[in-house]
Amino acid sequence: MTVTALGRPTAVPLPRTWHVRGADVVAVLVGNGVFILAMWVRHGGVAELATPAGAFIALGQVTALLGTYLALVQLVLMARTPWLDQALGMDRLATAHRWIGFATIWLIGAHGVFTTLGYAMADGTSILGEAWTILTTFDFVLLGTIGFGLFVAVGITSMRIGRRRLPYESWFLVHLLAYVAIALGFLHQLFVGADFMHDPLARVYWSGLYVLAAGLVLAFRVAAPIRLNLRHRFRVARVVHEAPGVVSIYVTGRHLDRLPVRSGQWFTWRFLDGRRPWTGHPFSISSAPNGQWLRTTVKALGDDTRRLQRLRPGTRVLLEGPYGVLTGMRRTRRRVTLIAGGIGITPLRALLESLPGGQGDLTLLYRARHPKHLVFRDELATIAKRRGMAVHYLVGRRGSPELPADPLSRLALERLVPGIREHDVYVCGPDAMMDRVIAALRELGLPSGRIHAERFAY
Repeated sequence: MTVTALGRPTAVPLPRTWHVRGADVVAVLVGNGVFILAMWVRHGGVAELATPAGAFIALGQVTALLGTYLALVQLVLMARTPWLDQALGMDRLATAHRWIGFATIWLIGAHGVFTTLGYAMADGTSILGEAWTILTTFDFVLLGTIGFGLFVAVGITSMRIGRRRLPYESWFLVHLLAYVAIALGFLHQLFVGADFMHDPLARVYWSGLYVLAAGLVLAFRVAAPIRLNLRHRFRVARVVHEAPGVVSIYVTGRHLDRLPVRSGQWFTWRFLDGRRPWTGHPFSISSAPNGQWLRTTVKALGDDTRRLQRLRPGTRVLLEGPYGVLTGMRRTRRRVTLIAGGIGITPLRALLESLPGGQGDLTLLYRARHPKHLVFRDELATIAKRRGMAVHYLVGRRGSPELPADPLSRLALERLVPGIREHDVYVCGPDAMMDRVIAALRELGLPSGRIHAERFAY
């Protein structure tokens, strides 16, 4: 199936636009943190600072409160609420998720250390002896310690070395432990935490935070996907070979003309072929929404993506989403340049089909190491002819005779796309390529508001 058979994309409903700014989100998060500290002061936390032992215990309380709060913020980030998606974008959400996660681990770990030191000083016992006493005699401390261990496991697998060694599906399953860790932490806080034991206002407020965070997860990670899939009942219609190790999967369903989605967005796809039904993958749609089918294009990068090359028509599909902000909503200029690397062409292919623009408004730079790695050449040629779009294929290894210099350097970009300084630029591809291109665009003076990039990070 080619673009010539598809015709022009048919309009479908667009996802709701949320007018929330990143600054608003930060203000709410900081305000809640300040209020939590104010409640700690209100019920006498500062009085603990009168003695050295009390000071350590107070530090243990503060680090516990802040660590627990950040764990709940992590829960909200994991809920993938649409207003956070639009306000921050997936890249900034991924960065926040990563650093807040590490801060959570350090704060909760510091809570254990400071609390143990404080009680050891107050009781006149050894640190190890006090740690054993706390662990074995205090209610729910053991559960809290297990929860902390689960957080550490999640943190280790979030580091680059951990992510490289683990298959995606294993990484995903480990990250589900974060929900268990937060539940165990809640039990520990409920029965041991000073706020819950001595301050009714704090008890009500903290309970509300837990209910809100859990409610968002249930609403957007459980209820919304169930509703989406019951309504549309997605199934594989066709699997088409595009290039070595690359296939396009066409998915049909009911009422797809009522499915709100934008070109450039992605879903989490689960293919129920009897193998690893729990495993979901974040894949972009690779053609503009048309109300008849969805298409994603997948490169075999591991065991699980290789099995998708052999999917049979009729296989049930579960979708979560759509997610992402690599869409025409972010466009600010009439002229647009799209820069793709390898399989990163998939969301940009959909954008090329649907972005408004006249003759000469759109330019595509498509980077690949070998001609066989280029995907959608026929479709791109058809779109380019129909829309008056310039397409430049940058093929070969850097430093080779056919490509002696970096084809995506600042000078190369200026030569290939005269006036690129005044364009919006969309970038998608391997992380290293994206970093290099974004650095070159910033050297050219493009502000961050006109550089649109997204990494499928969580």
